[in-house]
Amino acid sequence: MKKVLVTGGCGYIGSHTIVDLINNGFEVISVDNNINSDLKVLEGIREITGKRVKNYTIDLCDLEKTKKIFRNEKIDGIIHFAALKSVGDSVFQPIQYFNNNLVSLLNVLTCCEEFKVNNFIFSSSCSVYGNAKDLPVMEDTPFEEAECPYARTKQMGEKIIHDFCVPNKDFKAINLRYFNPAGAHESGKIGESSRNAPTNLVPVITETAVGKREEVVVFGDDYDTRDGSCIRDYIHVMDLANAHTKAYQYLHDNKNSDNCEVYNLGIGEGVSVLEAIAAFERSTDQKLNYRIGPRRAGDVVAIYANLENASSKLGWKPTRNIDDIMRTAWVWEQ
Repeated sequence: MKKVLVTGGCGYIGSHTIVDLINNGFEVISVDNNINSDLKVLEGIREITGKRVKNYTIDLCDLEKTKKIFRNEKIDGIIHFAALKSVGDSVFQPIQYFNNNLVSLLNVLTCCEEFKVNNFIFSSSCSVYGNAKDLPVMEDTPFEEAECPYARTKQMGEKIIHDFCVPNKDFKAINLRYFNPAGAHESGKIGESSRNAPTNLVPVITETAVGKREEVVVFGDDYDTRDGSCIRDYIHVMDLANAHTKAYQYLHDNKNSDNCEVYNLGIGEGVSVLEAIAAFERSTDQKLNYRIGPRRAGDVVAIYANLENASSKLGWKPTRNIDDIMRTAWVWEQ
């Protein structure tokens, strides 16, 4: 059985991907220092899959501790999620973001080279495109200026991986660029549950509806969009998780044509903030308290994906829509 190391495995996307990997026959181990996650998620994974996943509580910025994982485990490949991810926080804490997101990546790649681990999936982001001039964005859409330090760490991370692949011809990498993951596992046993207050729209909506917050603030209604609010491409987290499984299998089966490939992952259509609020109210029969506020630093106006490459090469297509996202997120919140 192929053993996959999932970094950030107790986090939101990592935990859902572990479920999908196990359900598709992979053996999984996790590493997570739990600065923005909780080990309790492993119990949720066990209840869903019947498998207890081992987690190494290690900071990947510590190279020697990271090497211990590779010495202890026979690892077939890595799915690298571990990173800080708040757009707003990164604007005010850039050094923390550069240090955490890039040093951890460099250490994991160092271990890949030393221990001959040649299959690597990188958790990237649509934020690498910046304010793209043309929509929907394709994988070869040029990067614009990063709108925040978080986005710049993803741009730099992709370039580091690309450069690492040049001399390491046996090493195979895929950069997966996400378009706003949201929702929760249908069982309601795992979902988005960071230690820090969430800043992503969907958990902010559900926390407001359940009474943890007073209101949702829509950051700007004067953008050049159909209703003035920012537009994003929301993808259900379990669809996103399955894309990682398919991408990993694709690498393991040597189907890649290049040893560094890139794929966009989204639904392929844009939903505005105000439309997302309407979808929540429609799919849950809950009224939401929200107001329009000023624009937020670091926000891109509009971005959504073209999915042709992921569909044709990885054999992946999303199966859930914005209503499914809101409904499962609400079940998890309750």
